[in-house]
Amino acid sequence: MKYRTTSDDMTLRRTRRTRLRGVTGAAIGLALIATAGCSATGDGTEPSSPGRNGGQLPSSLTGQRLHWGACPAPDPSQGGGSAPDGSWQCSTLTVPLDYAKPEGETIGIALIRARAAEGSRRLGSLIFNFGGPGGSGVVGLPESADRFDKLRARYDLVSFDPRGVGRSEGITCLGDADLDRYYATDFTPDDAAERARADAAEKEYIDACRKKSSSILPHVDTESVARDVDLMREVLGDSRTAFFGFSYGTQLGAVYAHLFPDRVGRFVLDGAVDPTQDRVQSALAQTKGFQLALDNYMKDCARRVEQCPTGRGGSEGNGILAALLEELEEKPLPTAEGRVLTAGLAHAGIASALYTEEAWEYLTEGLRQALSEQRGDILLALADIHLERGEDGRYSSLHASHRSVTCADFAERPGKEDVARLLPEFRKASPVFGEYAAWGLTGCSGWPVAGKSLKPEVAAPGAAPVLVIGVTGDPATPYAGARNLARALGDSVGVDVSLAGEGHGAYFAGSHCLTGLVDDYLLNGEVPERGTACA
Repeated sequence: MKYRTTSDDMTLRRTRRTRLRGVTGAAIGLALIATAGCSATGDGTEPSSPGRNGGQLPSSLTGQRLHWGACPAPDPSQGGGSAPDGSWQCSTLTVPLDYAKPEGETIGIALIRARAAEGSRRLGSLIFNFGGPGGSGVVGLPESADRFDKLRARYDLVSFDPRGVGRSEGITCLGDADLDRYYATDFTPDDAAERARADAAEKEYIDACRKKSSSILPHVDTESVARDVDLMREVLGDSRTAFFGFSYGTQLGAVYAHLFPDRVGRFVLDGAVDPTQDRVQSALAQTKGFQLALDNYMKDCARRVEQCPTGRGGSEGNGILAALLEELEEKPLPTAEGRVLTAGLAHAGIASALYTEEAWEYLTEGLRQALSEQRGDILLALADIHLERGEDGRYSSLHASHRSVTCADFAERPGKEDVARLLPEFRKASPVFGEYAAWGLTGCSGWPVAGKSLKPEVAAPGAAPVLVIGVTGDPATPYAGARNLARALGDSVGVDVSLAGEGHGAYFAGSHCLTGLVDDYLLNGEVPERGTACA
C-alpha cells in the first residue's frame, strides 16, 4: 500500500505542527482571584524600564513603527505552505542581537497579526508562541486560527518567528540531503563502530551549525526571546502583555513573567514545562510520559482494533515494538519514494503519533504496514511530520533551532560516560523510548556555545495570575510539570488547571470545559479556582 497525503493527512500535519511543535530541550494551578490591575492592554505607554538584569533600550528601538503588509508564502525554513489569506498582515520588528549591547547590532523578528474583529471592544494584542523551541509562529498562527475565533473577536492575534527560527535569522546547519542521512543514523550505538559513526554524524552537524550560524548561536536563549516579546509589547502599544504559550512557549512565558512581573497581563501557559528539573530529570520524566501515552494507545488499540499490531498491549506490545526497532537497526524497511525507514526514523514516527489521539489511527496503520507488509511508508510520513520535512524534501529550521535554544539555555552537558550510567534507569522507564532518550542527552556535548543555567528562573512575585494547564496523559510535558510550574511562579501567581485526557496540550483537545475556562479568563478576566479539573 502506498501512503498518500490526503486532506485528512494534511489536517494531521497541521494539527501536529500547531499542536505544539516537538518537545522541549529540557524535557522540558481557590476561590476566584481578583483581577484588579490585570488589564490585558493599555495605550500611550512610556518607554519601559529594562526589567531584571537588562539595559535600557534606545528610543530608535522602543519608538520604532511597524510597517504591516501582505504576508508572503512561508519559505522552507518556516515549513513551507501557502500564504495566509488577506486578513493577515506581516511585519518585522527590529531588536538587539545582544541585549547586553542594546545600541549594537540588530536583527529582524518576523511578525504576523490579524486585527480584532470587534474594533470598538478591542482588548489589545494577544501574543502566541506555539513551542518547540523552534516553531514558526508566523506559520502556526494562521494554520490554527479557526480555533481562536472567539479570541479574535476582541484581540489582535499576534505571533512571531523567535530569533533563530524561520525568517528571524533562522539557524541553518546541514543541508536537506545531509539531514536525510543524519536522521537515518543509528544514535543508540551497540558497539565501538556504531559509536564512531554516531560521533562522526554529530560532529558534522555541530561543525555545520558553527560554520553557518555562528553569529546568532550565542543569542537564541529564552531570556533574549522574552526580551524580544517585551519590546514587541511596547511597539504594539500595550502596557501589559497578554500571552498564550504552548509547550516550550510555557517556559518562554514563565521566563518573561520572572523578568517583567509588573507587565504580565492575562497569561495562559498550556502543556507546561517543568522548571524544577535539570536536563536529566526532565528527560527521564518525559521518557515516562511517552511510555504512559504509548501504553494508553496500546490499550485503546487492543480494545477497538481487531488484530491490533501491538497485541494486547502491556509487556506484549512493548516487546513487539522493541523487537521491530531492533530489526530495523539491521534491516531498514523500503518505502515507495525510495528512502528507507530506519530504527531512528521509526522511533520518531511512533513518538510523533503520540502527541494527539487524532494520530493514533495512523500509528496503527503504520505499525501494521511495517510488521505485516514489511514497508515503512506510513511511519516514515509520521517521522517527516515530526522532523518538519516537506513533501519536496526540504526541512524547516525547527530542529536546528530546537537544539540551539536548548544548548544556549541549559549549562548541563551530559557525555557518553553519563549515558552509560543512566541507561539502566532509562530502559526501565521505557523499553521503547528509554535508550533513545538517554543517548539524546549528549546533544549539547561539544556545542560551541555555553549554556546559561541548570534550570530556568521563573519566580514572578507581584505578577498577575497566570493560568498553567496540564493534561493528565501528556507525553511530552508530563502533568506534574504544570503543578510544579504554578508553584514556582509563586503562590499568588500560578493558577493550576488540569484536563483529563491524552495528547500534548489542552486547548486544542476539544474540551468545552477547558476552552470555555481559558476564553473567559482571556476575554473577561475571570480567573478560575486553583486546582480546577476539566474532562
